[in-house]
Amino acid sequence: MIRALHKAFTVLLAGVLAGLVLAGAALPLALVFGLGFGGIASSYAELPNTLRTPPTAQRSTLYAADGVTLITSFYTEDRVDVPLAKVAPVMRQAIVAAEDARFYQHRGVDVRGVVRAFTVNQRDGRARQGASTLTMQYVRNVLSNDPRLTKEQRRKATEISTARKLQEMRYALALERELTKDEILTRYLNIAYFGAGAYGIAAATKRYFSTTPARLTLAQASLLAGLVRSPDTDDPINGDADAALTRRSYVLDRMVALAQVGPVDAAQAREEPLDLRPSRTPNDCTAVPEQRNDWGFFCDWFTQWWSDQPAFGATAAERQDTLRRGGFRIVASLDPAVQRAAVRQVTGIYDVDDPRAAPVAVVQPGTGRVLALAVNRHYSVAPNPAGQRNYPNTVNQLVAGGNGIEGYQAGSTFKLFTLLAALESGLPLETPFVAPSRIVTRFPTDDPRSSCGGRWCPVNATPEWMDGYRTMWTAFGRSVNTYFAWLTEKVGADRVVEMAERLGIRFRAPDDAELARSGARDWGAFTLGVSSTTPLDLANAYATVAAEGTWCASSPVVSITDSAGKEVAAGRPDCRQVIDTEVARAAADAARCPVGDQSMYRRCDGGTAEQLRPGLGRPVAGKTGSSERNETESVVAFTPQLAVAQIAANPDDPRDAVGAAVQSRMVDAVGRILAAALADSPVRDFVPPGESVTYRLAPGPRDGN
Repeated sequence: MIRALHKAFTVLLAGVLAGLVLAGAALPLALVFGLGFGGIASSYAELPNTLRTPPTAQRSTLYAADGVTLITSFYTEDRVDVPLAKVAPVMRQAIVAAEDARFYQHRGVDVRGVVRAFTVNQRDGRARQGASTLTMQYVRNVLSNDPRLTKEQRRKATEISTARKLQEMRYALALERELTKDEILTRYLNIAYFGAGAYGIAAATKRYFSTTPARLTLAQASLLAGLVRSPDTDDPINGDADAALTRRSYVLDRMVALAQVGPVDAAQAREEPLDLRPSRTPNDCTAVPEQRNDWGFFCDWFTQWWSDQPAFGATAAERQDTLRRGGFRIVASLDPAVQRAAVRQVTGIYDVDDPRAAPVAVVQPGTGRVLALAVNRHYSVAPNPAGQRNYPNTVNQLVAGGNGIEGYQAGSTFKLFTLLAALESGLPLETPFVAPSRIVTRFPTDDPRSSCGGRWCPVNATPEWMDGYRTMWTAFGRSVNTYFAWLTEKVGADRVVEMAERLGIRFRAPDDAELARSGARDWGAFTLGVSSTTPLDLANAYATVAAEGTWCASSPVVSITDSAGKEVAAGRPDCRQVIDTEVARAAADAARCPVGDQSMYRRCDGGTAEQLRPGLGRPVAGKTGSSERNETESVVAFTPQLAVAQIAANPDDPRDAVGAAVQSRMVDAVGRILAAALADSPVRDFVPPGESVTYRLAPGPRDGN
């Protein structure tokens, strides 16, 4: 009983003296006797969740597909938690010597330290010594950094007041009853600020010495331990290097006094030069290594994708905060070799200083994973020369769209959606039509360039090569406008628009979105690709056909693990069957015609990009497209393993026609990207469609498996 009373009295005394240390004067006797033991003691269960499960902000790291090559990091505080076993023993000793020599003797509050500080401060008339233990410092760090608290609450967590100090001590006593000393030391080392933007021992070790906590020397550990007291002023990179060395000597002296190191070792460490080897952890997409600057566009799209994932928060802002605080390890789908090939081909078409661009996307069918996003631009916020709004430097998303980039017209590549809608409605590949040079449709239009008495009436670009008896094979191969205008009438323009949306085409332009929503029935020209799109959306739509009707959401990741090493489900492919397998196989069979391949039924007869198949040397399908006046040119190609889409345009001036001549260079470029990406992959052929979808009119729609 006497021991219990003595213990309670010790706790009470600690609380009272802590208040005295901070207040600088004696507390009123009424306060002393009114505190009560219940006011001092806290149970672990009563602690804020923040202290029981500390929400330390940790940086998230984005790697390339190999899981090793760093793309960049994301953080509000540069911190990565490490277990105590991965911290050099000399670092553990140094921090204890510097901040709390009796750490392993007290129970959260060091009564001796409080009495000593009180005595010194009373003698000198001002606060010269503190009495905070490592546990108390840990409590203060957690509360002052808790994102769930308001700014005012965080301020109060570190204010100089008796009430705050007493609460800090109560919490420290409770923590020490539930956590081991090593657990508290681990938490402290991972949350402490060491200056120069480095939070936690792992970040500090890298920031100052470009090494790991396990490899710290005595001189390095004592320097870091000395920084915790005044990290901003003593920071040897941005602050006072002499002050940092003085603190290092102090820590070494304390370690000798505590018999943690010998005098000789301490003397040698004291004589060592500062020998900083600073390195800065990259933060966000503009910090992608300079030699891999082109990866910035992929990184930028990754952040967009993350902002769209409900698993990471209720709003885009919350999701970005989660990325920058959550300590995720993210393995991206970016394949460095495929990216290099894509950049080489893109810059071979247009230089980075050309106002025209040729963005390209590479997608894996069956997973939606994006292996490359490339464009002939520097990913940079650096200013451009006068009159050059978007080149050679930009961070605008020219490949994937979004953030104000609506995309580009992709021309006849959109005929794929009419082809699919027709096949799904029950029409076979053999569907015949004698295509005229011009056809007057029932679709209304107010565009004088394609109007016949207010009706949309498209023409064939090359009548002598396109007109005449056509099937889906030959019409798709030769890109016969009037055949697909007729087919759109037969199927319904709204079904064509719906098919495009089903395969992931997004209408970012407001006018396109309005037509898709309320005017799709009359949007006959949609089949000719008058709606804006992006290379990524287009590549993924064609990848759905390559995957035999399985659509997968475009994804920039292979895997995501949280700070505890647990897999995050949002990193897995998001796939579903959106079109009948036979319909997809039939569309792929017809798509072999434009690129110089031959359909399984040998019905191809001419194509707009016939050089692609011989150059690639493996089964391939695809389509080309040209918009009005050749303002844009597009090429899509796919195998069962990969889909590539490229669009040439002037992002700043849509009326600046790129011209028809660029298309042949694009065909070669897309073929070379495919060849490089598939160099180590086996040759795979497409599965032929059945005769029913090829030759016979179905009694009803083909809408299931």
